Amino acid sequence: MPFVLKIERLSFSHPWLESVFRGEVNNRGISFPFVVVHRHQDKIIGYIIFWLMGGKAQISNFAIHPDFRRLGVGEKVLTRITAQIRKYGAKSVILEVRPSNFAARRLYGKYGFKSLGIRKDYYRDPEEDALVMVKYFSPS
Repeated sequence: MPFVLKIERLSFSHPWLESVFRGEVNNRGISFPFVVVHRHQDKIIGYIIFWLMGGKAQISNFAIHPDFRRLGVGEKVLTRITAQIRKYGAKSVILEVRPSNFAARRLYGKYGFKSLGIRKDYYRDPEEDALVMVKYFSPS
C-alpha cells in the first residue's frame, strides 16, 4: 500500500486516501485492483482499478509512477486490462479524465476511447470538469 499511495500522491492533486484504496481491495466482485510491478526492479510502479457491473466496466483509478511514464508501461497496462474487461463480458468501459491531461487523453484515444460527454465541476485542486470517455467492444 505505501508504494501505491506514493504514486497516487505524485500523480493527482487530490489523491485518494488509504481508506479508499482499502475499500476497493475489500469490494470483491465489483472492484478489481491491480498493481504494476517492474520486472527487473521488483517494485510497484503503477496501479489500475476498475469496477465491473453487469455488462459495463469503469476504470476508476489508473496511474504510473512519473519515472516510468512515456516508456510504454501505461499502454501495456491499458491494453491488458481492457482485454481482461472484455473477457469478463463487459460491452464497454468508461472513465473520467481531466481535459487538461493531454497525455492521458492521447493514450485513451489511441486505444479506442471516444469522448462521451462532460461531468461539470468533477475535479478539485484545481477545479475542472471531467471528460467522460468510453470504449465499446465489438461483439466477438
